[in-house]
Amino acid sequence: MKRMKLLAAMALSVTMAGTASADLVIPSLEYRTGPYAPNGIHFADGYTDYFTLLNERDGGIGGVPVRVIPCETAYNTEKGVECYESTKGEGALVYQPLSTGITYQLIPKATADGIPVHSMGYGRTSAANGKVFSHIFNYPGTYWDAASIIVKHILEQEGGDLSGKSITLVYHNSAYGKEPIRTLEELSKKHGYNLTLIAVDHPGQEQKSQWLQIRRERPDYVLMWGWGVMNQVAIQEAANIRYPMDHFIGVWWSSSENDVIPVGEGAHGYKAIAMHGVGDDYPIYDDMRKYVLDAGKAAGDGSNLGKVLYNRGMYAAMLAAEAVRTAQEMTGVADINSAQMRDGMEALKIDAARLAELGLPDFGPPIEVSCGNHGGPGLGAIQQWDASAQSWSLITGFIGADRDVVDPLIAEDSSAFAAENNITPRDC
Repeated sequence: MKRMKLLAAMALSVTMAGTASADLVIPSLEYRTGPYAPNGIHFADGYTDYFTLLNERDGGIGGVPVRVIPCETAYNTEKGVECYESTKGEGALVYQPLSTGITYQLIPKATADGIPVHSMGYGRTSAANGKVFSHIFNYPGTYWDAASIIVKHILEQEGGDLSGKSITLVYHNSAYGKEPIRTLEELSKKHGYNLTLIAVDHPGQEQKSQWLQIRRERPDYVLMWGWGVMNQVAIQEAANIRYPMDHFIGVWWSSSENDVIPVGEGAHGYKAIAMHGVGDDYPIYDDMRKYVLDAGKAAGDGSNLGKVLYNRGMYAAMLAAEAVRTAQEMTGVADINSAQMRDGMEALKIDAARLAELGLPDFGPPIEVSCGNHGGPGLGAIQQWDASAQSWSLITGFIGADRDVVDPLIAEDSSAFAAENNITPRDC
């Protein structure tokens, strides 16, 4: 059986090598400038470096080199759309907007153009319904999954009973920050906790009044849907009022070193949800140093390796690369187009064995995408900051979302979107 698989792979390689052309085009919508640059730089470095690794070590994917086209958005929706319009004609295979606002604008555009969008753990949550959103993917999980998983963790901390408890959501006053509200409201009905919502306006440098309210009301738990400087300001304000950090839990975009290091010892114990592993203790980093950093081909100065958002950018690139491989294997064509990429993303399956082969053992949960499920497994772990060690660690395994709450919300919202936009859901 192993010999048959090897022969099949060799035959596919010959077929693909014979049809290969210039390159596989992957635009990188990034923000190295503007108020969110400190986070955007880490992600963009990880995203670009992974494709560089594949080019330098493997000659690309299936024998075809990857050409990354960087385009600066400054986390501005209008600029993000301009980047899309200016790069789609290059033969773009997939877009990773790294912005919920940009994602919302690209949903109709990219769908009409037949180009897939991967809003990995962000964007419109109901895009997880592939029957309605044919070209939008948000695996390995959504904001609604994240909200549910955080509440599950709190339930475990409280012995399974949240009756009469109080939870406050501090959120970025944008489409992104508002995403978890509906889910948290439904979960409050189910579990009996009291929910308070506190908005923070962009970019989030001023939060005195919000944290005075929290000091006054003293909720049992505070959740945060923040980004950029908003995160570190919130954590500093929490430390100032001596709020217990192990009861302060952020979403996976409020979970980087940038958010906690400036606060010093005051950030010790802060928690956040994680969609992947932390640190650089993975075999892939040996190759990253050999083929990318030491070769002088890194996107940045190399100081971000293993940091949360570098890992996330690398993870996003790996998922894109694996979708390319899947599409190549499905079609026997190396130089795939965006339609074939979409099909590869929808057929993506990454198990624990494949993660180990990629040099990322146990880095994330197994992922399986399908026609009806573009959101993946919807799993997340909880990570916690150790200020003394200056490092994150996963303190739980990967936890599943409350599908009894999340799935009906996805069905309701996606059905409304389909009705508003005259979309006939696909029969999966």
